[in-house]
Amino acid sequence: MRGADLLVRELQARGVPFVPVLCGNGLNPFLVAAAQAGLRLVDMRNEQAASYLADAYARLTGRVGVCAVSSGVAHVNAFAGLLNAYYDGAPVLLITGASPSAYLGRGAFQDLDQVALAQPLCKRAELVTCPSRLPQAVHEAFAAATTGRPGPVHLTIPVDVLEAEVDEAEVKSPFSRRGEVSHQAAGESHLVCEAAKMLAEAQHPLLVAGSGLFYAHGGDALQQFAQLTHIPVVTPIWDRGVVNGPWVEFLGVIGAASGEPRLLEEADVIFLVGARVDYRVRYLDSPPLKKGVRLLRVEVEAAELHQGVEPDLALLGDPRTVLQQLTEAWQRRGYAGHDGWLAEARQRHQQFYARWSQPPTSPQGLMTGAHIVHALRALITEEMLFLIDGGNIGQWAHLVLCCDRYPAQWLTCGASAVVGWGVPGAMAARLTFPDRPVLLLSGDGAITFAIAELECALRQNLPFVVVVADDRAWGIVVSGQRRAYPFTVASEFGAVDYAQVAEGFGARGVRAERPEEIASAVREGFASGQPTLIHVPIARGGPTDY
Repeated sequence: MRGADLLVRELQARGVPFVPVLCGNGLNPFLVAAAQAGLRLVDMRNEQAASYLADAYARLTGRVGVCAVSSGVAHVNAFAGLLNAYYDGAPVLLITGASPSAYLGRGAFQDLDQVALAQPLCKRAELVTCPSRLPQAVHEAFAAATTGRPGPVHLTIPVDVLEAEVDEAEVKSPFSRRGEVSHQAAGESHLVCEAAKMLAEAQHPLLVAGSGLFYAHGGDALQQFAQLTHIPVVTPIWDRGVVNGPWVEFLGVIGAASGEPRLLEEADVIFLVGARVDYRVRYLDSPPLKKGVRLLRVEVEAAELHQGVEPDLALLGDPRTVLQQLTEAWQRRGYAGHDGWLAEARQRHQQFYARWSQPPTSPQGLMTGAHIVHALRALITEEMLFLIDGGNIGQWAHLVLCCDRYPAQWLTCGASAVVGWGVPGAMAARLTFPDRPVLLLSGDGAITFAIAELECALRQNLPFVVVVADDRAWGIVVSGQRRAYPFTVASEFGAVDYAQVAEGFGARGVRAERPEEIASAVREGFASGQPTLIHVPIARGGPTDY
């Protein structure tokens, strides 16, 4: 057995279903071993796309997404998805090839200290120099990626380690078969009771449900707690959602550039559950938050409890278990629900979102991003995987679609707010859920980052539909520049026939210029069984411009 065979065996033992790759220096032994062992390889045209695919798989499933690239610049290119996983707290393993160990540091081909570059982004990064250590290195990488706050990890494995013969008698394996985020940690009972009392005595409590709830499989626990207490619930924009249907307690996303109902500023107790302190919650600064606002926080990792600010009450435990404990404590003590505050919060919510109930009219007579989102709303089912890639069109989607739900099967860029991940993300969704339709909504700026991957999707039988909103601009930037300056700069595009470009890569290309054409084109795209791009020209301008 060679080192590469051992590496593949360890990945398969942990349930890794596929590995997005881009071939190159140091990687051939792994590619051959994977092919011989039946581990699916998804070959890509760009290392960024390979890492985005692994990241999207991790953020859809809570399982470790693995990608493999070659050395040097390829390694750096793959940091795009790795950084996305770092921001979002997603479990991703980047495997990078390298020249023979004996020549590293001596000017070998593409010689680079790849581990040092990866360390700032990773929970664990290692150069593996002994083939018999591969099982332990994989074990420790997976363990780091899936425990505490999940995150990315990295292994650089030189080609001689992959090619070396391994004496199986020297190999300790498997160390574990842990392949996904799985937490089960209860909070201290007396602190749970204190937390329930704090929330019950509050006048205007607000629960901020972050990605940590998704990775804890906490959607049902959140719904049960919210419906018992009638505490309003919001989710930071770009975080993973767990609100799979309309709840009266769910009041949309916060932190979007297009604004939100005035709830955060009115809260006297903010309950952060698996969410971070950052710009989306105004850094919890006072002002703009109410003077004396109190913070209750639940996190599964001790260090995260004190990230950003010091909480008034910190509960160390996984969000799902702690919410279940709080529900029991609330019921046991017979606390009343916050009906009055919820009614007031819902009224503010409805007043804010009412203006987007119908698409606005653009001066040019063209459709707006809102027209696209309203057209798609009738098509999005509970079965569908829905992905959003783009700044301006993403704002429209959150305003129109996420005001009453934020399902776990919807995927956005994540906390990084990156654009360009959508096509490999759609491939990941299709690979993960092969029997479910996959719909990607993309901006014209975002689609160009990875449009060539349409050929990879076609060749590897990964059909999906992508709707491209084309305003010939970086829409959010143009909107901001127009408000601040008498001109725009470095933020507008020329004309591109995206449907024709898609056809050039072998996919289906369609153009839609009216809302009813969008719906029919999407249905035809799903029926075709091919990657389909629907090009929709729209007027410039985001929600803040209307």
